[in-house]
Amino acid sequence: SWANGSRLYYANLTSNFPSAKQVAAFKGFEAIAVSHTDDLAGATAGHNNAWSAPVLVSKQSSTTFSDKEQIWSDNASSSPFFGTTYLCWASFRSNSRGNAFPTPLIVSVSHDGGVTWTSRQVSPATNNGINSQPDGCTVRTDSRGNVYVFGIATRNGTSFETMYRSTDAGVHFTGPTLIASVVRPGKNDPVQGRPVMDGVAGARVDLAAAPSVDIANGAPTGAGATNQIVMTYVDGVAGLDHEQLKVAWSRNGGTTWTGPRSVALRPGDRPVYTAPAISPNGTDAYVVVNAFTTPYRNNTTEQRGLVGEVLHSDIAAGGALTGFAELSRGAVGDPRGSSTNSLTSGFLGDYVYAAASRTGVVAVWNDVRDADDCPAVDAFRAARETDPAAARPSVATQCTGPSARFGNSDIRSAALADPTP
Repeated sequence: SWANGSRLYYANLTSNFPSAKQVAAFKGFEAIAVSHTDDLAGATAGHNNAWSAPVLVSKQSSTTFSDKEQIWSDNASSSPFFGTTYLCWASFRSNSRGNAFPTPLIVSVSHDGGVTWTSRQVSPATNNGINSQPDGCTVRTDSRGNVYVFGIATRNGTSFETMYRSTDAGVHFTGPTLIASVVRPGKNDPVQGRPVMDGVAGARVDLAAAPSVDIANGAPTGAGATNQIVMTYVDGVAGLDHEQLKVAWSRNGGTTWTGPRSVALRPGDRPVYTAPAISPNGTDAYVVVNAFTTPYRNNTTEQRGLVGEVLHSDIAAGGALTGFAELSRGAVGDPRGSSTNSLTSGFLGDYVYAAASRTGVVAVWNDVRDADDCPAVDAFRAARETDPAAARPSVATQCTGPSARFGNSDIRSAALADPTP
């Protein structure tokens, strides 16, 4: 019960130490580990001893790259599985290489506060370009303890938002349910061989079309739960520079859906990452969005724009979202000031997040307002289009003065009140 207090979980990708003197903690390239804390004040203050030692959850082989994880605890005490914690991820079993590399969706469950975990393969492993398994997963629970896992998958060459469901705390799953077809946005980048939206050598957007989901489960007690599911994602069906924010919802456990429907943003805003939040009593919906404010650039010299924004919609008694309006908008920055470790491309990660209460929302997004563009890096990135061996610039000596904050991308947040209480 909540009388036992609260526990915060932190799931993350985990690597072995590169030093040859270190004994490898696990096989493979990347694993999934989880830490927890019962001392929120200490954790907030930066006390490392407030956290448990990380527990390695994923089962690894020498070629496994575990990736795109999400963690969730059943937080409605009305649930028969209250306190159970779920973790989902994609298990790339040939280090993301090959034409038919196996990549199943994995879900792991802990019933003892994250101390021990039981993992299950939920989907097949097939990944051959024609059929692929859910990636970019999201996991949530309703007030009755049902577990929902969402991801983007491919069937017969078409991408779909998909859902698996469990009624017994993750022991068995049914699915996949194909909810809606989607076109993955972006243009394949010649520099990194991955889709981008902002321009040449830009930030990858592999998971822009992946579903983000929230459920009105009445937390913390389950009182007032409508169990409405709200899902958002970005659709590239209209083509480059015309990407659309899509929203869909269900009031019957994902059996049927309303939508998807397009959500209008400011003229010129191109959504790239998005996540919804629904109030526990199902009266308000919020969406946090990272959006590019400039069209795709065929060069690295023209300015680019990235913004974080939060939208709000009331929800009618029957579950209909009455219409989104902008609740908050951050400062625009230039995503060319972000970077991968190799400097070859911009980098914004893969996610934004939001969480709602009955009185408001907290949202986080990628922000580059304090990141400076560096012309030397721009030239290097452009040169790599035709010369993969182009010399890498020295950031310390060539990104100075007005470029001194190159690479200073941030995660920013906002706590916002319900505008229609």
